[in-house]
Amino acid sequence: MSDMQFANNYRDLSNSTGVDAGFQFEFYCERCSDRWRTHFKPYRSAQASGWLQKGANMFGGLLGNAGSVLGSMAEAGWHSARDEAFTEAVAAGKAHFNRCGNCHDYACGQCFDAASGLCFDCAPNVQVKITQARAQGEVSAASEKANAEGQVRGGRHDVTQTMQLVCSQCRAETHGAKFCPECGHRTAQQVACRACSTMLQPGTKFCTECGERQG
Repeated sequence: MSDMQFANNYRDLSNSTGVDAGFQFEFYCERCSDRWRTHFKPYRSAQASGWLQKGANMFGGLLGNAGSVLGSMAEAGWHSARDEAFTEAVAAGKAHFNRCGNCHDYACGQCFDAASGLCFDCAPNVQVKITQARAQGEVSAASEKANAEGQVRGGRHDVTQTMQLVCSQCRAETHGAKFCPECGHRTAQQVACRACSTMLQPGTKFCTECGERQG
C-alpha cells in the first residue's frame, strides 16, 4: 500500500511491446513540478518477441510462430514485472522527494524544509516572504503614483468634442483622427462656436444656438 503514496505525482512511461519494451517512471514535485525520471529498465521477454516478429516479417516461417509464442509469454508476465519495476522506482523516488507532514504532497529538496518536515507552501521561508512583500509594496506604491499621474494627464484631454471613430467612406477605424488612415477621407469633427462654444457640425455657417457667423 505504501507504493500508492506516489499515485498522484508520477507518470508511467513504460512500453509493454516491441523491441523498445521496458519500464520507466517519471516523478514530479507537487510544488514546483520539477521532474525526476528513473533509468530505463528493458523488458527482455517482450524485446525478444519484438525482434522475432521483425525477423518473421522478413523471412516468415518458424520465426513468426516463435515470436507469437514468446509474445504471449511476455504479455502474461508483464503485470508482475511492471509491479516489481514500479516498486523499485518508488524506492528510488523517495530519495529525491519528501512527503510534507501537513499537506502530504511530495516536494523536491528545493521546496522542502527538512528542519520542520514541511514543504515551503506550508512553512514559507521568512526571508523569501519579506522580499516578496517588499516587492509587492513597491509595485502597489508605484501603481498609486502612476494612477495619480494618469489622472493629471487625463485632465488635459478635451472630452467635450465628439469624434468620428469609423470612417463614413471606407468604414475603417479612425481612432478619432481628423483624416481616415486608410483612405484619407476627412472625418466629421465637430467644432465649437466662436461666440458661445456650442459644438457644431463641420461646414456650419451660422451657430444654431446664438446665430453667430462661423466663417
